[in-house]
Amino acid sequence: MSNAAAAPSITHAEFRARRDRLLADLGQSSGLVLAGDADPSLHHPWKPHAHFEYLTGITDEPGAMLFLDPTNPVPSKRATLLLRPLNPEVEKWDGFRDELGGALRTITGFDTVLRTGMLSRLLLEATRRSRSLACLMPLAAWNTPVSADLAILRAQAERVPGTQITDRSDLLVKMRASKSAAEIACVREAGRITATGFAAAMKSMRAGMNEFDLQEAVEHAYRSNGARELAFRTIAGGGFNATVLHYHANDRALAAGDLVVLDSGAKYAGYSADVTRTLPVSGKFTTRQRELYDLVLRSQAAAIAAVKPGVTLADIDAAGRKVIVDAGFGDAFIHGMGHHLGLETHDASPDAPLEVGAVITIEPGIYLPKESVGIRIEDDVAVTTTGHEVLTTGIPRSADEVELAMKH
Repeated sequence: MSNAAAAPSITHAEFRARRDRLLADLGQSSGLVLAGDADPSLHHPWKPHAHFEYLTGITDEPGAMLFLDPTNPVPSKRATLLLRPLNPEVEKWDGFRDELGGALRTITGFDTVLRTGMLSRLLLEATRRSRSLACLMPLAAWNTPVSADLAILRAQAERVPGTQITDRSDLLVKMRASKSAAEIACVREAGRITATGFAAAMKSMRAGMNEFDLQEAVEHAYRSNGARELAFRTIAGGGFNATVLHYHANDRALAAGDLVVLDSGAKYAGYSADVTRTLPVSGKFTTRQRELYDLVLRSQAAAIAAVKPGVTLADIDAAGRKVIVDAGFGDAFIHGMGHHLGLETHDASPDAPLEVGAVITIEPGIYLPKESVGIRIEDDVAVTTTGHEVLTTGIPRSADEVELAMKH
């Protein structure tokens, strides 16, 4: 495990720089970014909306809001953190929270921290000043509730004649798609921890063990090496189950001669890794399995080679997919080549060419249910000024490397 001094993290200064950039992009318009509410039953861990986490780094304040007021004449009040009021009766159950003051400003990295009850006053003042509001949260489909920030902005606009609401929901998507050096370091560290889980899986796999036991070996290694969260639910599908893309039952005994698709990832400092390896239960690929595995690996190599600034995910998909299509298995590759990766496993993804700093997955696959064979190989790749960098090189990838790692 990395020592504490070397552990990557996002600083208050970087969060502040993100907010300043967003304020500049907003121009005259004010906007809200909402953390979201917790499950009142507390049955599930709470996570803030990724937009809120990206701009604040705060992950333990359900109901919090970030109010952005770029025309405020006082610079320290252009980005205001709004937290729920204290409630001592509730906090005896759920945990005590800090009072407003200098200590809380230091902890959060904000110059101005108020309670959510102040939003009505702040929003009215800003609206009267500029008559311009911006929707920043993701837009909603017609058959789902209106996004929470838009509902608030609409209500305010009705009360101040001449107010315009514009759609700026693309701003944070574009910002999040290009990672900073610190963010990439966090993804790389998540990948390092993920490698410990895959190493544990390769060493422990045996015919007759349950898929869940394989999952447990992976996730125990994560927890023992610096991760407190999973990026997503681990997929450990053997035999026919390997052909099911999002198989999650993980309760079948592994059979000798079968392949296992192991798709898993640790989180570190909020950032996700997402890796897939296809492993032979018996420790060695059959001739047929190796032939298909090598085909998928060639597809992945072609896709990775295409990664550079200015290309699109569609360009990368086409480069890798051609390898599989030309081999006659096009209909067996039933999903996309990859996706953006970051605070979310399927991260913010603008409809635009990749910029330097983008982090994406490359994950071709072949699925043959009639043969009970599924193969997927996935790695995490950063876009650099000169092309790309694979962030998950510490996990055996070629058939020979996998077989060597699985020797008991």
